[in-house]
Amino acid sequence: MDLTSLSVIQLRDLQQQIPVELKRRETQEKINLLNEARAFVKARGYALEELLGKESKIKVTSGTKVKVKYRHPENPELEWTGRGRKPKWVEAWLASGFAMDALGV
Repeated sequence: MDLTSLSVIQLRDLQQQIPVELKRRETQEKINLLNEARAFVKARGYALEELLGKESKIKVTSGTKVKVKYRHPENPELEWTGRGRKPKWVEAWLASGFAMDALGV
């Protein structure tokens, strides 16, 4: 790719896209490697989790998404899993005097 032919706007756009694409690819590569490791271990009669043990500090995940626990009643596109920092729409909801129970899925 010849970057010299791109405009400043195109370069800035590319600069914003690169971290997102890198994260997506790294995540997919980790999932692929984990699946390969599971297949390798399974071919020998074991489960990967069995070999790592409960004391292992290596987190073994399947890459699945967390279920949504809260959804805005008026705008169903606004959703939150309940993990991490509260989204601004949840904070605004609570500041308006409404309860979290009203947002439960």
